[in-house]
Amino acid sequence: MAETSYTIAFEELQAIVREMEDGEISVDLLAAKVKRASELIQLCKNKLHNTEEDVQKILKELE
Repeated sequence: MAETSYTIAFEELQAIVREMEDGEISVDLLAAKVKRASELIQLCKNKLHNTEEDVQKILKELE
């Protein structure tokens, strides 16, 4: 299974947030959407952290 890119994950997260703000999510789906949002937030945080580490490593190599 292909790994989700940061951009795709962030866009999906934004869509969930919009649905929640607009009251478009039924109570029956709310828990599943919140769980998915949590997964997407973690995925985005991990990708940002890994990118930061890579950039720091590259900058250190340039010194």
